[in-house]
Amino acid sequence: MRENSRAASSTGRVLSWLMVFLAISAAYLYAFPQPTIFYAGIVLLHAASGVLAAILLTPRLFRLVRYGTFCQRAGWLLIAAGALLGLILIRTGTARTEWKWLYLHIAISLIGLSFLLADKAAERGLLTASTATVAFRVAGCFMVVAAVAYGAGYVRDSWQRRGRIENPSMPPDTMNGEGDGPEGAFFPSSAQVYGNRKIPSKFFMESDSCKRCHEDIYNQWFSSAHHFSSFNNQWYRKSIEYMQDTIGTKPSKWCGGCHDPAVLYAGLMDTPIKQIVHRPESQAGLGCMMCHSIASVKSTMGQADFYLEYPKLHELAADQNPVTRAVHDFLIRLNPEPHRRVFLKPFMRTQTAEFCSSCHKVHLDVPVNHYRWFRGFNEYDNWQASGVSGQGARSFYYPPQPQQCADCHMPPESSHDAGNINGFVHSHRFPGANTALPTANEDAPQLKLTEGFLKSGAVTVDIFAVSPAQAPFKSAAASQSELATTFAIGEESESKITADTGAEAALISAPLNRVQPALRRGDTVRVDLVVRTKKLGHFFPGGTVDAYDTWLELKAIDDRGQTIFWSGQVDDDGKGPVEKGAHFYRSLQVDAHGNPINKRNAWATRAVVYVRLIPPGAADTVHYRISIPERAGNKITLHARLCYRKFSWWGTQFSFVGEPDEKSGREVTPEYDDRPVLFTKSLQGVSAKQEKIPDVPIVTMAEDEVTLPLVGRNTSAPAPKTIGLKEEWQRWNDYGIGLFLQGDLKGAAAAFQKVIDADPSNPDGWVNVGRCAVQEGDMDRARKVLEKALALSPTLARANYFYARVLRADGNYEAAADRLHIVLAQYPRDRVALNDLGRILFLQRKYSAAITTLQSVLKIDPEDLQAHYNLMLCYNGMGNEKLAKEHQARYLRFKADESSQAITGSYRQAHPEDNNERQSIHEHVSVPLAAIGNIRTGADASVHPAAQSRADLATNAGASR
Repeated sequence: MRENSRAASSTGRVLSWLMVFLAISAAYLYAFPQPTIFYAGIVLLHAASGVLAAILLTPRLFRLVRYGTFCQRAGWLLIAAGALLGLILIRTGTARTEWKWLYLHIAISLIGLSFLLADKAAERGLLTASTATVAFRVAGCFMVVAAVAYGAGYVRDSWQRRGRIENPSMPPDTMNGEGDGPEGAFFPSSAQVYGNRKIPSKFFMESDSCKRCHEDIYNQWFSSAHHFSSFNNQWYRKSIEYMQDTIGTKPSKWCGGCHDPAVLYAGLMDTPIKQIVHRPESQAGLGCMMCHSIASVKSTMGQADFYLEYPKLHELAADQNPVTRAVHDFLIRLNPEPHRRVFLKPFMRTQTAEFCSSCHKVHLDVPVNHYRWFRGFNEYDNWQASGVSGQGARSFYYPPQPQQCADCHMPPESSHDAGNINGFVHSHRFPGANTALPTANEDAPQLKLTEGFLKSGAVTVDIFAVSPAQAPFKSAAASQSELATTFAIGEESESKITADTGAEAALISAPLNRVQPALRRGDTVRVDLVVRTKKLGHFFPGGTVDAYDTWLELKAIDDRGQTIFWSGQVDDDGKGPVEKGAHFYRSLQVDAHGNPINKRNAWATRAVVYVRLIPPGAADTVHYRISIPERAGNKITLHARLCYRKFSWWGTQFSFVGEPDEKSGREVTPEYDDRPVLFTKSLQGVSAKQEKIPDVPIVTMAEDEVTLPLVGRNTSAPAPKTIGLKEEWQRWNDYGIGLFLQGDLKGAAAAFQKVIDADPSNPDGWVNVGRCAVQEGDMDRARKVLEKALALSPTLARANYFYARVLRADGNYEAAADRLHIVLAQYPRDRVALNDLGRILFLQRKYSAAITTLQSVLKIDPEDLQAHYNLMLCYNGMGNEKLAKEHQARYLRFKADESSQAITGSYRQAHPEDNNERQSIHEHVSVPLAAIGNIRTGADASVHPAAQSRADLATNAGASR
């Protein structure tokens, strides 16, 4: 008996010490999850101790329950229940789907521990054993345990509040101040690696190690554009090969920071890529580790402006030793929190757009282009300033809820992978607009997904209005941004340019499907189409907009099957180039000698001929001049298509078989390339499934069709007719938005008036008429209509913003500032409103307040041109010459070089179609068609330049796209 008693006592002491260790280790594991060997060891010891405690407790439990005190019975029963749950969790792991059992295990064990502590307190004689004092002891111990648990939880959750993406108060004054600077291994990319080290290529090439737990995500990624971001993408490969041949290897690191991690971060990009293009490192693309090893994002200035971290324990995951891998996988299943903290930082979920901006926003500067600062493509700023983000105060439309990048480009997809939430994961197919890669890779499912995404209603087309053809539009000054940019500027900048047609608003018949106006044979009419962005958070199109074919096609066929109008025709039965006179959505740039930027040679850009993109939640109104032949039938069907081809026909030919004509004797420098291009290069070894030029599909993103009656020439001209239905107010609003953005303010105001007529209680109509009046400088008219809007909705941010503009024009700065405070109370991150408020405070000589306001703009966008200009003025006003010069340097860095527009002159003379497209307001006519009757469609050469031969497409780089 004595032996048994001694053994029981020894077991009891061991069990007590195990309880102490389990309690302390649990607090540590919960409060301080970290990817270290020590932490992993504690995880294993905690699990092993729990198993040992369960084994020791099992034979003693009956005795403890039968003979123990109330606190002992309650405590050990709860500990036993917690131990049982712990054993189950060792088997199942603690993935998100098991969290309810994990927290139940923690709660039950903590309550059991509280009872046992209360019992120990009684053994120490801290309180007598009356019923009241037992309850007091239990409550006291429970409060102590709860306080410790709360503290551990607070420390654990504090990680969520760290590492937010925040912009610097002052951006560098040159590119040399970005990243590691000119001496850095990765410069001119802004990317940096903690420890100033290189990362082995294999780190970025072992995505299959992630497949063990995330098989669905891995399979999604495998088909994605991210996987084919590097030299396994022939279009990208050709651009880098051409870049390195032209300006060297170092500038190409500007691309490598986001495209080629396995090459750049291992130090391989100093080698010309042609020498290593088929090595596995060059074919890796963006693997899991590229995005998920980003430890911090330094700003929203893009250009790979992040820090990468090389996790020391990664090699365990990728180790080929089955025992090592099994231990690693067991630890992650048992406690996935350290793994999650390494690879899923809080900003990846809460600041998705800012995270994505690190690669989906770029700029060029002297180290890359041997010229100056230039904005490249930019998906972030226009999203941030729009209604889609919920941060823009002046948008035309707002979605029901603000949206970030992942809402569209990482939609939920059914999966049972580890980490799924209610059976779904965010899709790592990253659905977008790249139809070229799945075509070249012959990946039918990915192509189908991408085409479905493009056709999902993000953009709509509306054949909206017809009117008698007026005198041809006179060329007006094209809208040019003050910011040096090859991209469009939307709501992140105040509109500056007004196109003046010198005419009143046209008398139109609209909407065409409602009014069905008759057209007379022999007449020439103007048909207006509206393209509207609906489910986009950025400009349409987005990305590298100098490389795509995105255009609007309008075709008119009568009831006899005769084609009487066609704009946007594609050669070679829809497989060749798009006709030059089509209405394109793109950025058209030229180099120093006026050659088009058509080889992805952005570094050579010196001037922009035109940029036409549609902001999110906005519209474009497109004009066509159609001549109705005398011998046309009795009906005409207008069919419009918004067409998209990922890469232009010329760009694809160049990427696969293009090579410069070295025998031409023409010169190439970093600023220009005068050499003709020949499409004669061998296809051997191209980065595609087969050695052939892929036929990149043309996707119809949206379309519309209207059939109208035709009547004889001698019939009286039909009177203009319009219908405004309350339920269709957005169609008139869209039409007006398109006219407004191109500077036809009278036409826009007339369209917005129809919104008012359809529904006077809708403040949007009043606000938008006010926008037009403010833009025209008619502040009396603006005041009247904006007061109507404010009467309907006194706190409506956009109404208050434009009313502030009226008050500012009156010189009533205090009242204007009050209105802007109403705006900013709702939209504190609207940069234009903040800049306006800062400017007003400056005009009032309230320099300190103005500086505080303008600095808040730079927290949103460190490259904001107006903020730097106004800060320069404020610091000059305060006599702070040093800071004034600092902001002056940034202002001059980001400001456009207006003199560069002179370069476009010779190009525009040689390319009249592009000069026509450059005009804010312009018309399109048909390609030449077979004569019908005595009117040959498309022959109105006074309105539109004649079609030119396409024979020079392959031979003359200066006349091709």
